[in-house]
Amino acid sequence: MNSKFLDFRSDTVTRPTAGMLDAMMSAKVGDDVFGEDETVTSLENKLASMFNMEAGLFCPSGTMTNQIAIKCFTQPMDEVICDQTAHVYRYEIGGIAYHSAASVRLLYGERGILTPELIEPEINEDNIHYPNSSLVVLENTVNKGGGKCYTLDQIAPIHHLCNIKGLKLHLDGARIFNALVATGDKASAYGKYFDGISICLSKGLGAPVGSVLLGTNNMIKKARKIRKAFGGGMRQAGFLAAAGIYALDHHVERLKDDHEHAKALAIALAKTSYVQSIMPVETNIVVFEVANGSAQKIVDQLKEKGLHCNTTSASTIRLVTHLDLNPSMIDEAIEIILHL
Repeated sequence: MNSKFLDFRSDTVTRPTAGMLDAMMSAKVGDDVFGEDETVTSLENKLASMFNMEAGLFCPSGTMTNQIAIKCFTQPMDEVICDQTAHVYRYEIGGIAYHSAASVRLLYGERGILTPELIEPEINEDNIHYPNSSLVVLENTVNKGGGKCYTLDQIAPIHHLCNIKGLKLHLDGARIFNALVATGDKASAYGKYFDGISICLSKGLGAPVGSVLLGTNNMIKKARKIRKAFGGGMRQAGFLAAAGIYALDHHVERLKDDHEHAKALAIALAKTSYVQSIMPVETNIVVFEVANGSAQKIVDQLKEKGLHCNTTSASTIRLVTHLDLNPSMIDEAIEIILHL
């Protein structure tokens, strides 16, 4: 492999920028378990205000914020409804069963996008044999769906269904800002639709660590106690929260560059003989199916040329663009793709 390689494995591989490091090192900190870290509080309040929610809770990861939300919104023997590709189901180590003693009803949306028509028939009636349907989880953007976005027009009828059926609605907003930039929807409109929102700061926004869970004051009070039970109480966490504040102030609008870079990669891939098909690109994720042989073989060949990416199945490969990849690096990646 070349001494210099282009890392398209994930948007989690970024390093803090110089400005972000300065913000981290100058953060005012205190003991957050005692509620004394003003930078953590500022981050929580900033995101709560941005999404028109009452309160926030800073956690080490999106897995933790999602699992805390699920525990807040369910009881043992309840059932969570989500798409079969959902991160909360596939990539959180069976946490729904482990932490919340709840079962999962899996749906098959188009590229992970659910609709009221898919959800309503799967809501259990009140029957002694059935778990209680209590929570719907949406993911935006959909990782396994190639970065596909929900719009607010798609979310609103799901919220209406949950409201009339008495279910809570949670958003795994791992790449919510990618969705907002792509759709033009406003963050402030989300609060009226969701009971809980998990926002990741360490993916497209480039912070080194952290996610924030948003909800009502009472829900976040309960969530804070669950976080402590999960071992997620942090002390001088303001150094990390400062990176999140900096990312929100400086790294949101530039996400459109990542989206354009992803589209350019897809155009190049479409010109090759080793690509069978490519999911439509909406944000910063490109998922393609190989024409012949194994996806791992193509990944290995790309790595030898200096481009690092991952398989998502035996026949599919994912590339993710991010702030550490500049236009010249995208051009270099395109050359590698075209001449593999």
